[in-house]
Amino acid sequence: MLLAGDVGGTKTALAVYEPGRNIGEPLAEATFPSNGFASLEAVVRAFLTTYNYPIEYASFGVAGPVVAGRAEVTNLLWEMSETELQSALGLRAVKLLNDLESIAYAVPHMLPTDLHAINTGVAIEGGAIAVIAPGTGLGEAFLTSENGRYRAHPSEGGHASFAPNDPQQRELLRYLQERIGHVSCERVCSGLGIPNIYAFVRDSGIAEEPAWLAEQLAAARDHTPVIVKTALNPTRPCAICITTLRLFVSILGAEAGNLALKVLSTGGVYIGGGIPPRILPVLQQHDFMNAFLNKGRFAEMLQRMPVHIILNPKAALIGAASYGLSAWH
Repeated sequence: MLLAGDVGGTKTALAVYEPGRNIGEPLAEATFPSNGFASLEAVVRAFLTTYNYPIEYASFGVAGPVVAGRAEVTNLLWEMSETELQSALGLRAVKLLNDLESIAYAVPHMLPTDLHAINTGVAIEGGAIAVIAPGTGLGEAFLTSENGRYRAHPSEGGHASFAPNDPQQRELLRYLQERIGHVSCERVCSGLGIPNIYAFVRDSGIAEEPAWLAEQLAAARDHTPVIVKTALNPTRPCAICITTLRLFVSILGAEAGNLALKVLSTGGVYIGGGIPPRILPVLQQHDFMNAFLNKGRFAEMLQRMPVHIILNPKAALIGAASYGLSAWH
């Protein structure tokens, strides 16, 4: 049996899978608050205390880079090692995957109900697939077909330099460079980046910050949910939040197009992460696809690529399970 996990800074989801069983139907599943435990090993032991299955293998998607079988979770003081976990838990093998690598492995298993099409396009069988996910940070990965099966490849593309596409974005870049130095895509295209865009819109005078909103933001620990919720409120239109979210969506569209070109994703582009399902009405407007297609002579090729929003919140867990079930069974 396989233990799969989605390990994040806020929560860790674990599930037990059996070969031959529908990957959407684990034998057992539970979620734990990550900061309530000293290590991933401690979470696994708590899980197995309740669900005492004879686990032989484990694969975990981790919200952070994985190098030479070792990983650290961003925003969490955990250090993980494949060999140490294997020994401590008495397993035959353990694999640590970057969380975007896990989401990528889930893509071939997504059902029509797990997806929302932004651009229908026509996927080429066996074509490369691009995966980009704005959540707390910005993750990027891609899949290539090898012997009829897709293999995921991780990257840290979200930390590549942000490239502005119009005068307003050039001013945004200049604004942030003066404050933080290097401006990565993640700084303007993630949950961490939305407050940066908002501050630019406010400070540059593009839109005025109402007093009631300033009070809400002052009382909030995390500004991103406030900004997004306000931007989507049809009963109380707020120019500064609407402008912020539209600028975010344009930047996401441009970066998704960049990734699509870099990996030649004729198999499609899939957008994961926690933010996209919450802002579907804005993603369906013209800002995203206009920016995605704004690639000069290659606009026609991009137009043929399907673009889907991943709606299933368990994609990273399903992907970790997919890897484990195919690698060891």
